[in-house]
Order: sequence, then C-alpha cells, then structure tokens
Amino acid sequence: MTGELAVLEAAIGHVFRDRELLERALTHKSHAHEQNGDLNGAPHDTSGDNEQLEFLGDSILGFIASEYLVRRNPDAPEGRLSKLKAHLVSAAHLHEAAQALKLGVYLFLGRGEEMSGGREKKALLADALEALIAAIYLDAGIVPARAFIEKSVLSLFDEGQEGMGSAATDHKSALQEMAQALKLPPPRYVIVAEEGPEHLKTFTVEVRVGKDWVSQAQGTSKKTAGQRAAQHILQQLSEWGR
Repeated sequence: MTGELAVLEAAIGHVFRDRELLERALTHKSHAHEQNGDLNGAPHDTSGDNEQLEFLGDSILGFIASEYLVRRNPDAPEGRLSKLKAHLVSAAHLHEAAQALKLGVYLFLGRGEEMSGGREKKALLADALEALIAAIYLDAGIVPARAFIEKSVLSLFDEGQEGMGSAATDHKSALQEMAQALKLPPPRYVIVAEEGPEHLKTFTVEVRVGKDWVSQAQGTSKKTAGQRAAQHILQQLSEWGR
C-alpha cells in the first residue's frame, strides 16, 4: 500500500512527513473496528479511524471556501455567498472531487463495508476527503491545505459554472430554453461511452440540437457530463446567434 499511497500523494500535491496521518484519513471506522477487535459491542475508539479528522476537515473546508468566495465576490450579498458555499461543501460536490482523485481506491475498509460497495458511497467518500484536508493541515499547516482545497475542490466548481458571481447554472435547462427561442429541435442526450471500473467510471455524453449542433463531454457522473456537453452547445449557439 505504501507505493499506492505515493501515487495518491502525487495526485493531491503533498508528500506527508507523517504518513500515519494520511493512513488515518483513509481509514473508515469499519476497518478500525476489525483491527481493534471491536466487533462485540465494545465502545468505539476513534483513535484509529478518520472520524475526528473529518470533523476538523469540515471546519477547515468551510473557512477556506468562505474566504475564497468573499475574495472572488466582494460585492455579493450574504445570501448568495451562503448558497454558493452550501454547494461547495455539499456531499455531492465533495463526492465528485473525491472521484476525480480516485480516493475510493485507497480507502481502508472493513469486510462488510467493502462488500456493500463502500468505495463508491457518496457520504463515505465525502467524509474521507474532509479527513484528508485535515491530515494535510496537521502535517504541514494551512498553506498546503488551502492549496489542495483550491486545486481539488474549488476548481471543480469553477469548471461547471459560468462564473463565481452567480449561483450554479443549470446548462441543460438553459440550452432547452435557447433551443426553443431559436426555434430549433429540443436537445437530445445520449450516453456514448462508459469507461473504468464500477467505482471509478467516466461517462461520455453527447448532446445534439437538430443536425448542425453536436457536442460531447466527459464527467464522473452522467449528470456532470451532460451539463458540460450542454454548456459547449450553449457557447456555440450564443456565438452563432451573435
């Protein structure tokens, strides 16, 4: 596993001085229970799993996300910032970020959790990502923790939005409306490819508007790929309309 963790360190851009922090961030309580023999109702000892790191990472992520949003949106009202932050720290968004890092591959899980598909579970992966944030912070401080969050969490939000100054855009709905306004056929979406193992799939979605407008995009979920493909067609139609 040591060699594999080195691959993860390269992906996150941080080499741990204390490798035990990284291993703990990746350790689900089901694995810690089995290692400690806590299978007969014994009190839960959190010293070997990632629950406390998750707690700390959640706070660090909230602070960095708030700081980032205020810096990028100096004139935005509190309500809008709160909505943006809620998306950034949501389990759905963290799950997407964890999948991009292939975090599920590196988790230490108990047998039962492994058999029930734990490496793909949204909440489990989101929790592990928060624990990883805390591990980086404890290992090297706020600067590398901020760098990791901005690279692996906040940048994904930028890619799927038209701008940080507005709430998340539903590109599929916007494309539907633009097609109607331009008297074009409604968009048609097709999944053209699924690649990778079950817990690390990448989807390619194609969208067509009539015969002339076609785009494909990839994502770690069908929804994300569809939104990105729709965004590409929107840009094409906007230029054509001008």
